[in-house]
Amino acid sequence: MIFLAPLALFGLLTLPLVWWLLRATPPAPRVQRFPAVALLRALRPHQTDAVRSPLWLLLVRLAAVACLVLGLAQPVLPGNRLPSAGHGPLLLVMDDGLFAASDWGRRIATAQGLVDDADHAGRTILFFRTAPAADGHPAQPPAPRSAAAIRQELDSMRPAPWRTDRAAAAHALATLPHTNGSVLYLADGVASGGDEDFARALRAFGPVQEIRFPDASVLTLAPAAERTGTQMARLLALPLPAPRSLSMRVHAQDGGTLAVLPLVLPAGAAQMDVPVTLPTAVRNRIDQISLAGQSSAATTLLFDEGDRLRPVGLMTSGAADTPLIGPLFYLRRALAPTADLHEGTPATLLAQPLSVIIAPDGTLANPAIRQKVKDWVKNGGTLIRFAGPALAGAQHGTEPDGSSTPNAPAGEDIDTSDNHPASDPSADPTSDLLPVALLDGSRQLGGTMTWGAPQNLAAFDATSPFHGLDIPTDVTISRQVLASPVADLAAHSWARLADGTPLVTHAALGKGDIILFHVSSTADWSNLPLSGLFVSMLQRLTDHANGVTIPADDTLLAPVLTLDGDGVLGPPPPAARGLKASDFAHTPVSPAHPPGLYGPRAARRALNASSQMTTLTAAAPVGTLTSPAGRRPDTTLAPVLLCLAAGLLLLDGLLVLAMRAGFSLPGIARQSPGDTSRKSSLRASGKQGLSLLVACALTLPALASAQTPTATVTTTQAPVQSPDVAGPTAQPAGPVSGTVATPSPSAASPTPVPGAALETRLAYVITGHDEIDTVSRQGLQGLSDYTNARTSAMLGHPDGVRPGQDDLSYYPLLYWPITPDAAPTPAMTAALTAFMAHGGIVLIDTQGQDSGNQSDGSGPYAGDAPGTRSALRRVTAGLPIPPLMTMTDHHLLAHTFYMLHDFPGRYAEQPVWVAREGEAENDDVSPVIIGSADWAHAWAVDENGNTPFAVLPDGADQRQLAYRFGVNTIIYALTGNYKADQVHVPMLLKRLGE
Repeated sequence: MIFLAPLALFGLLTLPLVWWLLRATPPAPRVQRFPAVALLRALRPHQTDAVRSPLWLLLVRLAAVACLVLGLAQPVLPGNRLPSAGHGPLLLVMDDGLFAASDWGRRIATAQGLVDDADHAGRTILFFRTAPAADGHPAQPPAPRSAAAIRQELDSMRPAPWRTDRAAAAHALATLPHTNGSVLYLADGVASGGDEDFARALRAFGPVQEIRFPDASVLTLAPAAERTGTQMARLLALPLPAPRSLSMRVHAQDGGTLAVLPLVLPAGAAQMDVPVTLPTAVRNRIDQISLAGQSSAATTLLFDEGDRLRPVGLMTSGAADTPLIGPLFYLRRALAPTADLHEGTPATLLAQPLSVIIAPDGTLANPAIRQKVKDWVKNGGTLIRFAGPALAGAQHGTEPDGSSTPNAPAGEDIDTSDNHPASDPSADPTSDLLPVALLDGSRQLGGTMTWGAPQNLAAFDATSPFHGLDIPTDVTISRQVLASPVADLAAHSWARLADGTPLVTHAALGKGDIILFHVSSTADWSNLPLSGLFVSMLQRLTDHANGVTIPADDTLLAPVLTLDGDGVLGPPPPAARGLKASDFAHTPVSPAHPPGLYGPRAARRALNASSQMTTLTAAAPVGTLTSPAGRRPDTTLAPVLLCLAAGLLLLDGLLVLAMRAGFSLPGIARQSPGDTSRKSSLRASGKQGLSLLVACALTLPALASAQTPTATVTTTQAPVQSPDVAGPTAQPAGPVSGTVATPSPSAASPTPVPGAALETRLAYVITGHDEIDTVSRQGLQGLSDYTNARTSAMLGHPDGVRPGQDDLSYYPLLYWPITPDAAPTPAMTAALTAFMAHGGIVLIDTQGQDSGNQSDGSGPYAGDAPGTRSALRRVTAGLPIPPLMTMTDHHLLAHTFYMLHDFPGRYAEQPVWVAREGEAENDDVSPVIIGSADWAHAWAVDENGNTPFAVLPDGADQRQLAYRFGVNTIIYALTGNYKADQVHVPMLLKRLGE
């Protein structure tokens, strides 16, 4: 045993003094004869005071004083310590970079224990951290510090969102004097630059003992090597001999969770591609992805505007597109990784919500099509055209060298515009969907306008969207259509050749733009489509068309939100500095450039902690490897002894009070036979105390009974295109899966009053699926809170019910989520029929569309709920469902409290079905509302007050409408056709006036 304050043990010397004071006898009384005292001899005393304290009470007091003294001496029971070489100064080195975040709690606890061990051994402690400081100051050599100061620093430490800098650490440690000390190194196990110098600096101080955590999971999410439609990230890891099961969370821009994807990293694997298969509309809402249970900057991958898939239309002429020589082949390959491609005829593309349409040569020959495209451009669209033989021979139908265009039917492959700009340079070229007027024919090697050699590209102007792109020297142009030389030609040129002739021109038309590449989209006229520059130029144009201007030049982008070591976005630290747009591709994260989002919203760039990582390599051991698994921390006995001393002093006080009340143990044994009254009093007090103990024992079982809350794990469901409800004559199906009720444990006990009888509550049908039931409970709780805050209705917490077993008469509204395995029992059907007949409303939600029954996938997005269509038929079989109609904004439900035009839930634009007007009983109030918008997920609020499920596609605004629809439904269930009755008020007032 070790005493941290051994001087306090001198307090034990006071025990003899305490013994002497407590055992002291007062002086004997003086005898004085007084005759009247004889009258008092017949009186018997009710209480006998002791001359001195009893021995057992004296021992209790001495034990209390001894425990107090020992507790103040702070005794410590040593545990199992890690073996440490040397007895001189201890250098404690700790990796606190982004790879230390996964086991940060154990790392700090181990460091605290090592500091305690060194402090108990009386060793000098030097503490050093290998990650650069957040203030950006260079690492300084460590100096001896007190154990209390190091403990305080460890308590306040958090992992850094950047890697360790062992090269700078080696430089700082190299200045330490060589002493007979030892080194304890808490490593993260990942190799980095400067490891050899760092190892030499540690060994120069003394023997090195390296502590690693063998079950630590070193993982990181890096950007995908090649962007495709599904591959969005790469998972890097230190290989382990066993496979690892992981979960990846996909987060939306508003913080909601779009999807949770399972991942399995094979045994021995160092990396794997992470596919994310989601609809384009949902994919473009992704703001970040992270690994569940691995909160760190390394396992969080941020996305910027450049990662969105822009919808782009590729216009076809109806002919087959031949590989390598077809007009769409290179366009398709260039745009597929970064765009959501839609191919089709002009009429098909114009009917879709596109912001960019690319028209290869010959696709805009029809004047009627050109007029429709012109109207589309005027409304804000961007048209990108490519030149070719058809555009070059539009005036004469001949090639520049005089030969006729082979196989060119008029009106199809050759642009036969009536008013070509070449014939009238003063005419507006945008009338023919051209940005500038063109000269007849084309300029090519060996033609009438001959070049001496293929032309290279000139540098892009600062006003061009291509500014900042590197131009390869091997990209050459051998043929082009020439722009008519006009005064403002330079203002319309975004790219030029080395001789100054335009390569890419543009012009505004209404709210949109027309862009022309003066070369073809194939490799016939140039090798531009074969280069990476072609990909970058098209990506710049699609971003420009969508209002996104992501710079790639020397524009300085300031940090807006940065990640901390736990992977949480927040304000940038004081040392954070702006970063040039052209430096993002090769700048590692550091205190000056922490991981996060930089620049304004329209030009936002993401700098990830793993941007410069291609693989993870295990670091070579610096010294003797060990793990903290066998270490047991020291046990401090001071709190136990101080509590024991306090308890003994409290016991002493209680014993003194008991003795003053007559409970002296020796005195009770020597009671005289005449003290019957006091014995009776003591006996009665004992009986009362015993009765009190029995009553407390009987009360404990009642206090221990409580309900177990339902787990809150949720998965996503989704709606049907239209409800398929069976008529009331259909036969009921089998029993409901997972809805068997547990009988009451005590049938003889009195039935308690249901809570729904004391306050208004909503109810939901228990499906037997924990995830669905939890979302139903959270959704109705969130809707109840929203209703209480905005209306005069006061709703309690929702109840889960089982129709046919629970009494439904207390509830005005019953929410019923449909699951694929749902099937009613006769008792369930009878209970729901009675509930609807007495004015109750059933809100049936399939929580998604049954994809197996959808005929067209071009409608609004909704989650997939396979099997719910047939399940809806089963559950409504035997119910008195009236004829239904699609609800519009003219229905009473659309304006019972809020004036609504849409009725979304988690998914928008899903139909809602109610009873046809005049067909429902109960004052024409619809007894059933059927939909597929998944309202429960939109209403759900978790225990922390957050809305855990994303709402698509409009986010917070759509969630607000979903809440309002829920309020209208509750008011509709509580008031019926009250709002409809208001139309008769003018007539009633008129009649009353008569």
